[in-house]
This record gives sequence, structure tokens and C-alpha cells, in this order.
Amino acid sequence: MDPRVSDSAERSRFEIFDGDDLAGFAEYHRYRDELALTHTEIGSRFEGRGLGGTLVRTVLDTAREQRLAVLPYCPFVRRWIHRHPEYVDLVPAAHRERFAL
Repeated sequence: MDPRVSDSAERSRFEIFDGDDLAGFAEYHRYRDELALTHTEIGSRFEGRGLGGTLVRTVLDTAREQRLAVLPYCPFVRRWIHRHPEYVDLVPAAHRERFAL
């Protein structure tokens, strides 16, 4: 079964599920047209399976679809964007130096 990602807006986080099990989440703060990603966590029993990358890619694709600017305060998200430069454009140019992108 493929992992499933959903936006739990009432908890201000995207969640990734492996079957019925919550495998991890990416917390955010949304303000107007900005999505500040503050913390990403994958449960220890789910590590090493690429779920963190699947989660971040889905979050960033959702931000792109909704035309949101991304502020990657979370170090995991920053590293992921650095390794996938096709997502750098989601970070406003004025903020890229701040996030070393």
C-alpha cells in the first residue's frame, strides 16, 4: 500500500500514513499566501523508507498548486529543497539567502 498524505488543517500539519498508521507529519503556519514549514518528524519505526521525502514533496506540490510562498524554517525541508532545486522557486527570492538556498 502506498503512503497517503493529508492536510490536517485543524492541527496545522500535513500527515503521512502508512496504511492506517500515522508515520509522520510536517507542521506549518499559514498566513495569507505564505506557508511557513516549521518542523518535520517521521516515527522511528518508519525511518529509512523515504517517507520524509514523500511528505515534503507532497507539501511543496500542494503549496505550488495553491500558489503559496514557502518559508522552510525546518532544517529537513531546507535540505530537501537544496537537493531538489526544482522547488527553490517556491521560496521567495528575497528569502533564499536567509535559508541558504
